[in-house]
This record gives sequence, structure tokens and C-alpha cells, in this order.
Amino acid sequence: MENTTNNPSNGYSLAYFPDSCHICLIYDSEEQRQIIVSEYLASGLRKGEQVSYFTDKTDPKTVLKWLTDQGIELPESEDMPRFRVAKADESYCPNGSFEPENMIARSRKRYKIAKEAGFSGSRASGEMSWALKGIPGSDRMLEYESLLNAVNEEFPHSGMCQYDARLFDGATLLKVLQVHPYIFADGQVVQNPYFIKPNN
Repeated sequence: MENTTNNPSNGYSLAYFPDSCHICLIYDSEEQRQIIVSEYLASGLRKGEQVSYFTDKTDPKTVLKWLTDQGIELPESEDMPRFRVAKADESYCPNGSFEPENMIARSRKRYKIAKEAGFSGSRASGEMSWALKGIPGSDRMLEYESLLNAVNEEFPHSGMCQYDARLFDGATLLKVLQVHPYIFADGQVVQNPYFIKPNN
């Protein structure tokens, strides 16, 4: 595991941040979320990774401004974009329903394309509030989160799942914690003591 404490290239203080990790961000403040998410995205771009953001409630222009405020400049047109913003529900449920296995397959394909394009890694973050819209299959969200931990690629990739504590109930958030190996705590990415490793 890579120890990156006091490494300014990460954009914030990190206790542990391996090349590939599945992180949970549970927040109750938009200001807090903006700081953490913007630095997470900017860090990936600085490292030469391909970065994706799946938005549910945040205006895409706002996300781009976060990066501008971080000193990140993105060309208006690129053959292989370094950064893309997409609607979460359309990305997670392209056929109108949520199918975890298909989402995992698309993620693997995305990693492969990014690697072939010469990126150093792949990074994504999604606003998970899309799962509260009653979309068919959205009750399988935690199943999907668990499957993400089984994705073991040689190409470095990381994902941050954002959960608004004001929208999700406590029982759901506990289950969310149980399927994420890493969490944000006190401004750092740390190993999650609530994570339950699958038996298989």
C-alpha cells in the first residue's frame, strides 16, 4: 500500500491512498463535499489519469468551475477527453433500469480504453442520490458497490461514491460503509474499520 502522507501532488492530506481503491464519502455539508471532491478530481488530472464525474444534483458547469478553481485547465475539444461529466442516472441506467453486472462490464471497458489511450490510470466519482429516484433495479445499489471490490485490473483505477447523509437513512449508510474498503475521515483517505470483506 502506498503511503502518501504529506504528498502535495494529492491535493490534500492522505494517510493511505493505493493506486486502486474504492472510497466512500458520506457528507452533510456542501462546502465540505466541494472541497474533498474537487481536490480528488484535480489530483487525478494532475497525475495524468482519465477522470469521470457522474452528477445527479450538481450542475456540470459547477463541477468544471471546481476544477478551474483548482488551477486545472481543460481544452474545449479533445480526441480522448481527460475529464468528462455525465448524468448519473443515464450513466448507471442507460436502458432505464439499473443492472449491476452491466455497469461493472462498462467500467472494465472504460479502464481498458483509458489504458490504451495512454492515461496513467482511471478515476471516477458519482453522486449516489440517483438511487433514490425509484429507478427499476436501484434497490441493487449495494450489490453493485460490493461487486466493485471484486474488479481487479492491472490498470490503476479508483472510485469515490458520494452519499448525502441528509438524504440516506442511517441503516442504509451503515450498509454503505460495510461495502467500501476506504473512507474519508478528517480530511484523509483511511482504511474503513466498518468494511466487511466478502467471504469469496
